[in-house]
Amino acid sequence: MIQGIDYAAIAPPLILAVAAIGLLLADAFDVPRRVLGLLSGGSLAVALLAVAVLAAGDRRATFCLPDGLRAGGPRSCSYVADDFTLLFQGLVLAAAVVVVLLSLQEITDSEIPAGEYHFLLLAAVIGALSLVAARDLILLVVALETLSLPVFALVGLRRYDGAASEAALKLFLVSVVSAAVMLFGISLVYGATGAMHLDRIAPALERLPSDLDPVAAVGVVLVLAGFAFKVAAVPFHFWAPDVYQGAPLPVAAFLSVVSKAAGFAGLAIVLALGFPAYGHVWGPLVGILAAVTMTLGNLLALRQRTAIRLLAWSSVAQSGYMLAPLAVGGRRLPEAVAATTAYVALYAVMNLGAFAVVTGFRRRTPASGTSYDTLDDYRGLARRSPAVAAALAFFLICLAGLPPGVMGLFAKVVVFRATVAGDVTWLAVVMAVNTVIGLYYYLAWAARLFAEPTGRPYDAAPGLPVRAAIAATAAGAAVLSVAPQLVLQTVSQVS
Repeated sequence: MIQGIDYAAIAPPLILAVAAIGLLLADAFDVPRRVLGLLSGGSLAVALLAVAVLAAGDRRATFCLPDGLRAGGPRSCSYVADDFTLLFQGLVLAAAVVVVLLSLQEITDSEIPAGEYHFLLLAAVIGALSLVAARDLILLVVALETLSLPVFALVGLRRYDGAASEAALKLFLVSVVSAAVMLFGISLVYGATGAMHLDRIAPALERLPSDLDPVAAVGVVLVLAGFAFKVAAVPFHFWAPDVYQGAPLPVAAFLSVVSKAAGFAGLAIVLALGFPAYGHVWGPLVGILAAVTMTLGNLLALRQRTAIRLLAWSSVAQSGYMLAPLAVGGRRLPEAVAATTAYVALYAVMNLGAFAVVTGFRRRTPASGTSYDTLDDYRGLARRSPAVAAALAFFLICLAGLPPGVMGLFAKVVVFRATVAGDVTWLAVVMAVNTVIGLYYYLAWAARLFAEPTGRPYDAAPGLPVRAAIAATAAGAAVLSVAPQLVLQTVSQVS
C-alpha cells in the first residue's frame, strides 16, 4: 500500500529528528559545547515556528487508512495536527527551550557529553510531539517509548555518579513494567473492538456485545495504568523523588514539565476520543487516583528538607489536581479536558520557573565546593540575590494558588469548577483540603528566603543562560497572573 505523507503536518518532529542527528555528528567533530547548545535551542525554536505556522492554517492529518475513502466515510488517521495537538506541541517546545538554557552550564559542571545529551533530549522531545498528535494506539505506544527511552539515558548520563545510575535503573524498571501493562491493555481493547484508531474504537465500544464488556473494561483500566506511570500518579509514583534527586536538574525539570504535559495530553486524547463509552469505568478510578495522588504527594512534601525532593513530591501532588477534572467520566468531558489542559499549561510555567531558580542556586556553592540543596540553605537569599529570591517567591506563591500569583489560583478554580460541574463533589472537598496542606510547605519555603541569612559564602552567581530562563518564566508567570483568561480562552477553543 502506497500513500502520500503530509510532511507539513509532521514538520515539528521532523525538524528535530534532522537536528538531533546533525548534533550527534557535529559532536564527533569536536564542535564546542556552547555551539551545540545553541544549535539545539535553535532547532527547538525553528520547530516552534513551524507549530505557529501550522496553527494559522487548517487541520492537517497524515498516515491515514484509505478504506474510509472507498466506503465514503471519514478517514482514520494516525497522526493529526489539530488545534489541541498544536497547543501541546507549542507548550512542549517552549518548555524544552527553557530546559536547554538550564542545561548549558550543567553540561560543563557535571562533565556530561554534550552531543549525546542534546541528541537524547531532542529525541525525547520528538516522542512528546508525536504522542500529543497520535490518534491510534500503536503510534501512541511508539511515541510514549520514544519519549521514555532517551530519558533513561539522560538520567544516568553522569556515569561517575552512583545516585544517577540508581535513579536511571529505577526509572527503567518501573517504565518497562508500566509499558507491559499498557500493551496488554491495548491487546484486550483490540481483541474486543478489532480497531486501533481511536475514532473507530469509540463507536465499537458503544455497540460492544455484553460478553466482551469485561474484556474491554479490563483493557481500558490497564491502558489508564500505563499513563498513570507517565504522570507519576499513585501507585506508579514512587520513582519520582529518587529520580528527580539523582538526575541532572534540567532532566528533572524535563520530567516534571515536558514529560508530564505529554503524558496528560495522551491520557486526555485516549479517554476523550477512544474510551468515552466506558466513562463509567474509568471515571471513578481516575477520581480515586486523583484523591490519593494529591493527598500522598502533599503529605510527603511536608516532610521534605531538600528543595529537589520537595519539588518532586509537589509534582506528584500537582498530578492529582490535573487528574481531578477527568473524574467526571463521560459527563461534560470536553469541559474536563479543557480544565486539565489549562492546569497543565499554567503549571508548566510556574514549575519550570521554580526549577530554574533551584538550578541556578545549586551552582552557587561555597568555596569548599560542597553543593547546597536543603531548604535552610535558602535562608537570606533575598539579601544576597533579591531578584532571584523574588522570582522564586513568586513561583512558590503561584504554586500555592495565592495572590499575587493569580495564575495558580486561576488554575485551581478551573479544576474545582470542572469537578463540581461533573457532580464529583467529594473530590472537590478533597482538593480543598489538599490545597490548604500545600499552602504550608510552599509558604514555609518562601518565608526562608526573607529570613536571617546563614552567612555561608557563595562563590558564583547563576550563569547568563539560567538567568535568561528565570527571567523568561517569571515574565510568563507575571503575564498569566495579570491575564489568566488568555489560557482558558485558548484551551476552550481547541478542546
